[in-house]
Amino acid sequence: MNRGFEDDDRGVSIALTHVLTIAITTVLVAMLITSASTMLETETDRSADIGLETIGERLANEIGNVDRIATGDDGRAERVAVTASHPRTVANSRYTVELRRNCTAPLLDGQTDCLRLTAASADTVAYVPVETTADIENSSASGGEIELQYDGSSNNISITEAR
Repeated sequence: MNRGFEDDDRGVSIALTHVLTIAITTVLVAMLITSASTMLETETDRSADIGLETIGERLANEIGNVDRIATGDDGRAERVAVTASHPRTVANSRYTVELRRNCTAPLLDGQTDCLRLTAASADTVAYVPVETTADIENSSASGGEIELQYDGSSNNISITEAR
C-alpha cells in the first residue's frame, strides 16, 4: 500500500493552527482595545463630573460670601466685586459656568437658583444650588478667573469673566 502525497493532509494542520491562532489573537486584541477606550471615555466623563461639581460648590460658597458682604451690618452695600480663581479646564476640557434663576434640573424644583456647569469636550453637565438674599441675574463665564459682582442699585448678583 503506497500512498501518494495527494491524500496526505498532515502538513495542513500546522498551517491551519497558525492561522486560527493569529485570527483569535487579533479578535481578542481588538476587543481589549475597544473596551479600554470605552472605559477611558467613561472615566473621563466621571472625572469631569466630579471636577465640575467641586468647582460649582466652591463658586456657590463664594456667591454666598458676596451676598453676606453685600448685606453687612450697616445695610446693603452699593457694589461688591470678588474675583475667584478656578482651573481653566476640567478633565482636559474647557467649561462654562452659568448663574441661573429658577433652575429646572435633576433634584431641583424649578424654584431654586443654581449654577450650571458644562464641560465642552466631555458629555457632562453639573447643577449646584445657590442660596442668596439678593436676586440672581442670568449670566455666564468661562472657567478660570471669574468675577462675582453684587450691584446694590438692582440688588442683583452676577458672574463675568475677570478682566
